[in-house]
Amino acid sequence: MAKKKQTKQPNIKPIANGVIAGAGDIVEQRIASTIEENFMPYAMSVIMSRAIPEIDGFKPSHRKLLYTMYKMGLLTGARTKSANIVGATMKLNPHGDSAIYDTMVRLSRGYEALLHPYVDSKGNFGKFYSRDMAWAASRYTEAKLDPICNELFKDIDKDTVDFVDNYDNTMKEPTLLPASFPSVLVNANTGIAVGMASNICSFNLREICETTAALIRDKDHDIISTLPAPDFSGGAQIIYNEESIREVYRTGRGSIKVRSIYEYDKKQNCIDITHIPPTTTTEVIIEKVIDLVKNGKIKEISDIRDETGLDGMKITIDLKRGTDPDKLMLRLYKMTTLEDSFSCNFNVLIGGVPMTLGVGEILNEWIAFRIECIRRRTFFDLNKKKDKLHLLEGLKLILLDIDKAIKIVRETEEEAEVVPNLMIGFGIDKIQAEYVAEIKLRHLNREYILKRTAEIEQLIKDIEELEAILNSKARVKTIIVKELKAVADKYGKERLCPLLHADDLPADVSLEEEIP
Repeated sequence: MAKKKQTKQPNIKPIANGVIAGAGDIVEQRIASTIEENFMPYAMSVIMSRAIPEIDGFKPSHRKLLYTMYKMGLLTGARTKSANIVGATMKLNPHGDSAIYDTMVRLSRGYEALLHPYVDSKGNFGKFYSRDMAWAASRYTEAKLDPICNELFKDIDKDTVDFVDNYDNTMKEPTLLPASFPSVLVNANTGIAVGMASNICSFNLREICETTAALIRDKDHDIISTLPAPDFSGGAQIIYNEESIREVYRTGRGSIKVRSIYEYDKKQNCIDITHIPPTTTTEVIIEKVIDLVKNGKIKEISDIRDETGLDGMKITIDLKRGTDPDKLMLRLYKMTTLEDSFSCNFNVLIGGVPMTLGVGEILNEWIAFRIECIRRRTFFDLNKKKDKLHLLEGLKLILLDIDKAIKIVRETEEEAEVVPNLMIGFGIDKIQAEYVAEIKLRHLNREYILKRTAEIEQLIKDIEELEAILNSKARVKTIIVKELKAVADKYGKERLCPLLHADDLPADVSLEEEIP
């Protein structure tokens, strides 16, 4: 059979739809220019808008989530499905639902990562000390704001902070939250930006409030006297080294050694580890111990298992007969993350500029921020009371001749002329006349007007008090100290992390002992 003659196809390049002209072209460019024009804007965006917390203690993702929940009425209302919260937050946060839900999980009470959680959660939110304990999907869990969030949003509607447009200019969001306590140091915060990072450890709320109040009273206050050391939600022991802690407080950099807490069960001949450092997980510890046993470096252990349950975290280590549990734990502290160091890097955005600050400097910046919040709140209240006083003074003039006011309204032919006629008849301005004109007929009696005008004396006293506060920085600081004491009394808790001094150890055990 003869082969079919093949016709030569013309050399035509297909034209793709939607192709950007020059998209595939190679262009030579100086690397310095490329970095400056392309990489630097991205780096600044990560630093300013994503990874580094600000003086209120929050990154933008945290702030957008909490503010959305506040606007949803979840500060006082019942819990709602987490999926509803995630969906509403997307109006402020342009990132995907997964990233928003991850943020909510880390702020939740169920996750147990924070000393004072901001989200009151219900359902499976995982655990910070477990790598493999995954949280449930947002459609299965519920959440609302924790009561301590009252202190984050107090007076936010009184012009205490600035508001800006969201990413599509359809609504407003706060640039900061007017937190009435130094939340930036109360809860741990970690972020990795471009070329810099932030790793802030948590401190006890009561101790932070006392230290801040002491700094307000005396700028030379010795911080370590009221703030002995950090406090972690996991409740592990802090190996106390005053020199190291002072270095962290002074520079914002350094490390703090944290050691697990264990109990020896003599009857079962096992060690129960109930608290671990915040920098590790139960899986990492168990895998490392198993590896040590397999390699013959540890021979006193017969079994290790994770017995975490409703009562909390617990790692159980079964011992062979005749094993000294204290000496074994000293070896495990040296060879595993049962003892670990928390690396501090107190990098905070101050006025849009990343700064590494010590504890005293951060608290002083927070005090300056809070002073501004109090002044703005006071100025807002002052203007409101002045406006009300102005209206009531106009109403008081009506008391002189109610019949005249009724006659003016009744005899005015056009509605638009009522206000001008009242202004002329009683010598009041337009705002006062509008207020009088809107009063119901049933209220145009002496009893009603006397009740309203009785407020005038109290308003005058309040205005004098508010003006005195605005004119006195000392009085503003006194208000801050009172608010800090109220927060400490209401939400303060005892320390979770005991301090381990060398003197607290048994005579035959030393922190400096060399372990073979």
